[in-house]
Amino acid sequence: MNIKNKQNIVIKIGTTSIIKNNKVDSTLLKNLVELVNEYNNKYNFVIVTSGAVGLGASKLNYESRPKSLKKLQVASAVGQIELINEYEKVFKKSEMNIAQVLITKNLIDDREQFVNTTQALNELLSQGIIPVINENDVVATEELKFGDNDRLSAIVSIIVDAERLIIVTNKEGLYNFNPDNNKDAKKIDYIEYDSEQLNDLIPISQKGQGIGGFSTKIMAAQISGFSGIPTQIISWSKDNLKKAISNEKVGTYITASSKKIRLRKLWIAYGMAPVSNIEIDEGAKSALEKNASLLSKGVINIDSSFNMGDGLSVTFDQKIIAKGIAKIDSNSIKESNLVVHKDDLIIL
Repeated sequence: MNIKNKQNIVIKIGTTSIIKNNKVDSTLLKNLVELVNEYNNKYNFVIVTSGAVGLGASKLNYESRPKSLKKLQVASAVGQIELINEYEKVFKKSEMNIAQVLITKNLIDDREQFVNTTQALNELLSQGIIPVINENDVVATEELKFGDNDRLSAIVSIIVDAERLIIVTNKEGLYNFNPDNNKDAKKIDYIEYDSEQLNDLIPISQKGQGIGGFSTKIMAAQISGFSGIPTQIISWSKDNLKKAISNEKVGTYITASSKKIRLRKLWIAYGMAPVSNIEIDEGAKSALEKNASLLSKGVINIDSSFNMGDGLSVTFDQKIIAKGIAKIDSNSIKESNLVVHKDDLIIL
């Protein structure tokens, strides 16, 4: 099959799967390469990998994952070399070329950077080269960080117009309760990307060794789902990944929308941290549902101050119904007519 006609699959591998005893799990990589080789005629593969910070922290004898940005940057810089070298070594044995791609969040807001990244990834795929992607922690400030590779994998899926996103983690899939705390927790086989049940699972999640935790996996599935890309969350085994690539039942399958939403709006919905909640009245809610901007006359209350450009959650009847970017600061809300422009607002 011609490479250009092949569909793209994004595989995201979490820290708890790729790192064992402070080292890259060579067996996992070997099995991954075998599967990529096996399905290479049908699919192009893009790999989003965690693990650099964990490897670097171990090499630098940090007792745990560093919390300060500077130490994170140092650990990432040291660990990224070992991580990509391990990938390169294993793929090279099967005569497959990989490329290291480090991405920062501002590509979403910078049109030129977004286009360049899209073109670069698609050119790599057209030449049969497998992109191995991580967040560029070394140059990222707090404002420019995705904060986890789960949401990064969803963004990458959108960039390469993936047929699906597979997230490999240390649990069999999503559960109705946290399985670490509740022995009666049951795995969810199938769930809709925009269901209330999926949203309700976010606070149940707890963080693990990586920075993500299951809440970010759910957000990744919502981002990709909103853009028409289904997500499968599985635990690592060669058999599980083979089933996921073959589109067989395994883990948790999260459906996708038949419509595609612009990437910027998806980031507003799931990538941006809201600074304040804005409560609105019924008239404002009705106007937003008709694709109008949010005006100050519809605002009933705000729970904290905010500046122009900050992220906002819009609530009605104690539920978040939309998210947007402030066109004004909170001190000007009574004087100004426009609070959030419709181009910077997404209905959830």
